[in-house]
Amino acid sequence: MSPEQLAPLLKRALEAPLPGHAEFLALSGYPRPRAAEVGQRNPPPRESAVLVLFFPRNGSTHTLFMRRPTYPGVHSGQVAFPGGKREPQDRDLRDTATREFLEETGALGTEIHIVGALTQLYIPPSDILVTPFVAHTNALAPLAPDPLEVADLIEAPLELLLRDDILKRGPQPLHTGGMTREVPYFDVLGNQVWGATALMLAELRQVLRRQL
Repeated sequence: MSPEQLAPLLKRALEAPLPGHAEFLALSGYPRPRAAEVGQRNPPPRESAVLVLFFPRNGSTHTLFMRRPTYPGVHSGQVAFPGGKREPQDRDLRDTATREFLEETGALGTEIHIVGALTQLYIPPSDILVTPFVAHTNALAPLAPDPLEVADLIEAPLELLLRDDILKRGPQPLHTGGMTREVPYFDVLGNQVWGATALMLAELRQVLRRQL
């Protein structure tokens, strides 16, 4: 199925009530504050957005993950969807998702069509409320990732993301006390996708399986 064929199915699925994160959180056993409750705080958390972009590659539909560089911060080396914090020049969070995607991947000139959004998610370590947008393009421009923000880009085929055997468990370091915790994660081409991005991917899988 091409991204263009997938787009109306995704749009219809994202307009329906979303499954949220309860199923994956039950696997992790790690409670997370609800986005709606966090959004009522004063001051509110910083807003951000990521983009799940479906694009054609070698005759099949793929999406793009990025690996963050190693740095002294809570998200060092993690695999995520391209995205970042809302800036004053962004008209809305859709603008944020698109701008950050193009800046981080360097795929300038890509025509991005956003079809909807997944459930907002609060990320406690960085005090950020993130909105994951889902989009498609008929042609992804050549990639030129920003080396300050991206260590690697990972092109993952859609059929891989839907497989049951990519869901695994393993230890991950906590950011307090130097301890580790056994957590569920998705093995995407040998890359461990866990934490907030795993929650987004888990919900995306549920949404896709409604239609495919």
